[in-house]
Amino acid sequence: MITIIGAGKVGGDAALFSALKRLDDQILLLDIAEGLPQGEAMDLNHMLSEQGIDVEVKGSNNYEDMKGSDIVVVVAGSGRKPGMTRMDLLKINASVVTKVVDNIKKYADNALLIPVTNPLDPMAQIAFKTSGFERNRVFGMGGMLDLSRFKQFIHEATGKSRKEIDAIVIGEHGENMLPLTRFATVSGNPLPSIVSKEKLDEIFQDTKSVAAEVIKLKGATVHAPGNAISSIIENVVKDKKQVMPVSTNLAGEYGYSDVSIGVPAVIGKNGVEKINELELNDEEKEWFDKGVTSVKNALGEISS
Repeated sequence: MITIIGAGKVGGDAALFSALKRLDDQILLLDIAEGLPQGEAMDLNHMLSEQGIDVEVKGSNNYEDMKGSDIVVVVAGSGRKPGMTRMDLLKINASVVTKVVDNIKKYADNALLIPVTNPLDPMAQIAFKTSGFERNRVFGMGGMLDLSRFKQFIHEATGKSRKEIDAIVIGEHGENMLPLTRFATVSGNPLPSIVSKEKLDEIFQDTKSVAAEVIKLKGATVHAPGNAISSIIENVVKDKKQVMPVSTNLAGEYGYSDVSIGVPAVIGKNGVEKINELELNDEEKEWFDKGVTSVKNALGEISS
């Protein structure tokens, strides 16, 4: 069973995409808001019935119902409002995630845990520490969402099919994210050989700033994060062992320990099966270091 804690727009979309991909025959939507997960489950089941898809979605306000879950996604918490940075959400959501993870420990202690709540990297670290789970079992969705935006800007800049784009975004899920333009390829050709340095810089900056633009225009980002969550779940369920950017606890990789941040990782049935260490140049390393510092400072603010 897949459990998604937080039945708002992103949680509902994550359930929708997971059901359409038939990633499990049971999906549970959990939320403290009375009626919300039940109503969302009804709506999804009606759609799935017409589609002829035998996935049952259940809505609940009771943590005990997630017993036996193989994967638990944590979307619960306050959303990012127009004008807010992810870090503005820091203290509000830290207490929410801690309480949620305490319940996961109680009722689904064998599950893989996928934090989504912002600010993502500090919340992933809090989830890891609070759960006491092995580090391979806790990996946050941040980089996958950033990657979806990065790929779109590459597509717009080159006019090439989205299928032909291979790219990666690492570092903090926030203002210090690191879209690795140097490592991106289109139809097997390095992106820097296809577009100008000015266009590379534009893609880099646009990837960093576009989330705030979407939030300003429509109030929240929904479809891209919902899909990103389902893509991570799909890699686990199908044991695809695809390299994906996820926020997970480092133990010496990239020169850091005891901090969760976005890195390229092989994702399979056991969660994070390997962390790939890329050879970063000085500028890339500087951005990655800024992200680590930001996450550590955020965690320090919570504990102070």
